Amino acid sequence: MNLIIDIGNTTTKLAVFQRDKILITKVIPVASLVLEVDNLLKEFTEITQGLISSVGFLPADVLKTLENRLPLTILKSDSKLPYKVCYETSETLGVDRLALMAAAVTQHPGKNVLVIDAGSCITYDFINAQQNYLGGAIAPGIQIRYKSLGDFTSKLPTLEKKVPENFIGNSTHACIHSGVINGVLYEIRGVVSTYQNKYPDLTIILTGGDADFLCKQLKISIFANSDFLLEGLNFLLEFNSN
Repeated sequence: MNLIIDIGNTTTKLAVFQRDKILITKVIPVASLVLEVDNLLKEFTEITQGLISSVGFLPADVLKTLENRLPLTILKSDSKLPYKVCYETSETLGVDRLALMAAAVTQHPGKNVLVIDAGSCITYDFINAQQNYLGGAIAPGIQIRYKSLGDFTSKLPTLEKKVPENFIGNSTHACIHSGVINGVLYEIRGVVSTYQNKYPDLTIILTGGDADFLCKQLKISIFANSDFLLEGLNFLLEFNSN
């Protein structure tokens, strides 16, 4: 069994895999990481190795403690990958994006794949049918867009995400919901359309914390998989340990 630790910008996820099957996932605060890992190791005694992927902050003492618990692979920009990285600044590439591309080539081999990860940021990552990762785009996520309106204006509130009732907002709250959510939807549709013009056989994957929220509204041919990143991380653990 494998233990996957994914430390993001706003959340930390744990997952236990039996081969390529997820047995359990947990979303936890990073402060309770060691305690939660200890609990999983007690519950799943067959765990033999783990992987840490971090785009957030992980204290050095916490990492050392975890390394004393079980053999750990630390995913880095120079880790072994099952595809070619055609990215000018590969040393700055987020390891989460590397894992998404690993999931893309293993689950959709020989396909042109665009992966949209809707989390703190919305990332667009493209890998072609020849397994060349070409790059993509990074945009603010839904929560950041809401928060920026409250932080950078004197009178606008910071709201929680909500599906707009009407395209034309008739109150400040309604206008914010329409602007943020419809803005994201039009952005995603526009990006997808641009890729499809060049790659008509495009496979589109939507993942991340806001995937389910957005999928219901996009109304385009898309595969929604909230565990896509975890599956890519698990594959990379096996790929690098073998």
